[in-house]
Amino acid sequence: MSTGLTSDGGAVATPAAGKDSPRWPARWWIALLISSGVILLDGLDISMIAVAIPEIQQEFGMSAAAAQWLASAYILAFGGFLLLGGRCADLFGRRRVLVAAMAVFAIVSLFGALAEDGVLLIVSRFVKGMAAAFTAPAAMSVLTTTFPEGPHRNRAFGIFNVFEASGYSSGLLVGGLLAALNWRAIFLLPIPIAVLILVAALRYLPADPPRTERSRLDVGGAVTLPAAMLLLVFTVSAATDAGWTSPRTMGGFALSALLLAAFVVIERGVREPLIRLGIFRDRGLVAANLSAALLYGGAMGFQFLLALYLQNLHGWQPWQMALVLLPAGLMVVVMGPKLGALMNRFGVTRVLMAGLLAFIPSYLLMLGIGPEPDLWILLPMSFLWGLGFALSISALMVAGTSGVADHEQGLAAGLLNSSLQVGGAFGLAVVTAAIVPGTRLDMLYPGVLAILAFAVLTPLAQLLRRPR
Repeated sequence: MSTGLTSDGGAVATPAAGKDSPRWPARWWIALLISSGVILLDGLDISMIAVAIPEIQQEFGMSAAAAQWLASAYILAFGGFLLLGGRCADLFGRRRVLVAAMAVFAIVSLFGALAEDGVLLIVSRFVKGMAAAFTAPAAMSVLTTTFPEGPHRNRAFGIFNVFEASGYSSGLLVGGLLAALNWRAIFLLPIPIAVLILVAALRYLPADPPRTERSRLDVGGAVTLPAAMLLLVFTVSAATDAGWTSPRTMGGFALSALLLAAFVVIERGVREPLIRLGIFRDRGLVAANLSAALLYGGAMGFQFLLALYLQNLHGWQPWQMALVLLPAGLMVVVMGPKLGALMNRFGVTRVLMAGLLAFIPSYLLMLGIGPEPDLWILLPMSFLWGLGFALSISALMVAGTSGVADHEQGLAAGLLNSSLQVGGAFGLAVVTAAIVPGTRLDMLYPGVLAILAFAVLTPLAQLLRRPR
């Protein structure tokens, strides 16, 4: 017998061949590789652009505020349209949505590489973010509907997490190398990867079943929810310049709240809602999404602060910063394939809490940074940060999709990914606001306290869970 999982993370006995789990059929491996390729591409595209922003800014004569939208436009579109992307995957077919969105992603990447205007480049980043908002939940729902709950899905998410974290962690290094040649190479690199994924999906993923009933897309919900999320994140991001109590900021928050209220009213009245509101009765799903948002809020703030410290204050190159984060990436690569076995043995909840708690000492170490970079602080900090990611991301994915019916796996995946992206944008805005008054090393410490607060709140969100 081998160890499986109940829906609350406890261990149960399941049949197995000897001491090992049954071997996966080829179609499972293919689905895993395609899904992992999608999330790798998303991670690369988010992190690579950060290295090229100064060069693009100089070439097009953009202001610093405008140049930051090269990154923010992608994240805002990604976070704002993920739920719509997940719902479309459920309604219209996972393979259909994945293939169509990946084609758009490749075409817009080429458009961005050829752009001769900064505004058009930002527009291309926004459209790419929208495309990624459809590919990510479609790929994740392919994974969750291919692998049954328990040891198989836990192991699959462990491997999936290796690709996701590798994309984010290697993006800075890859982007730095490509930017040394030409920043346009950063826009060209995703094209062959996207085409390869598209071809593989058409060739190897099973065709979506024919729709027996005509599906109706909740247009009202599809408009009001992304608009509310985009406005909320934009308001938080712009509050640093406009002021947190300015009419513009307060008006943005008020309008976001009105749009969210309108969304709830619409969802209660339509026959096929974008989000079945009853899904939020699952406290495990709610806790996973809240923890995901807080985790990424702290993580994005951490990366931002580390870049300010090493690159702006000490003149390090992006690839040097990437080497500091190498222990984090190695932890994810080493731990990822083992996470399925860890979750089977100790339960999802224990593994998740261990990962979430690892961020606290990592951020505490950051309070010890001094006038000169100290590798005895930076490397252990990076190691603990990577350990936290390695243990928690896969466990959050399992916790956020366990017990959800197959026809709502796209919705659950969209919720989880949306929580990650919106939480990351919110955390970055909070940290930016916290450090504005300073101009030297001391400006970083309020930001570190902010990400430390995120790290403390993240495991506390799991108190919302209850046994099912």
